[in-house]
Amino acid sequence: MERTDEALEAELRAGDDAVMAPLLERYRERLTRMVHFRLDPRLVGRLDAEDVLQEAYLEAGKRLQAFRDDQKPFLVWIRLITQQTMIDLHRKHLGAKMRNAGREVGAPASGTMSGFFVGHFTSPSGAVMREELRQKIEQALAAMDEIDREVLMLRHFEELSNKEAADVLGIQENAASNRYVRALGRLKGYLGDFGRP
Repeated sequence: MERTDEALEAELRAGDDAVMAPLLERYRERLTRMVHFRLDPRLVGRLDAEDVLQEAYLEAGKRLQAFRDDQKPFLVWIRLITQQTMIDLHRKHLGAKMRNAGREVGAPASGTMSGFFVGHFTSPSGAVMREELRQKIEQALAAMDEIDREVLMLRHFEELSNKEAADVLGIQENAASNRYVRALGRLKGYLGDFGRP
């Protein structure tokens, strides 16, 4: 019988370094999605998600004791290492061109986010309608607090649970839930009866 993520995590926390590789493999798809979503467009062609994940995995191997000393779930811990790795790689490749690497890695522009949402909501055949929808979503996202946009990204695009999103943001679980519901409500309010005859 295959061991659960929780069982592997407990074994890793207890000192079995060998379970890190299978645990990382279980989260590879989610971490790849995070990197694709947050990688600066200026680095496309220089770096890909596999480069970032390889660096993050090497760093995680060096910092296993930090994981054992912390209470963060493994996914939240490895996600934070992956995000820090992206910041370091952004600085290395873009250097002085970046004002604040952490900020640029942290949240894609609302225009980028709106494109992701539109990709989920419309078929390729409705180009004009899709562009109108993208503009409406971009307005809604731009009007939101940064933390509300981040909750939306974590829950919708990275597919983190409410608890995981709360852990990443360092807020209470009910606060993360409230912000997610509020952000979705604002999107729906902006869209109104869009596309209805």
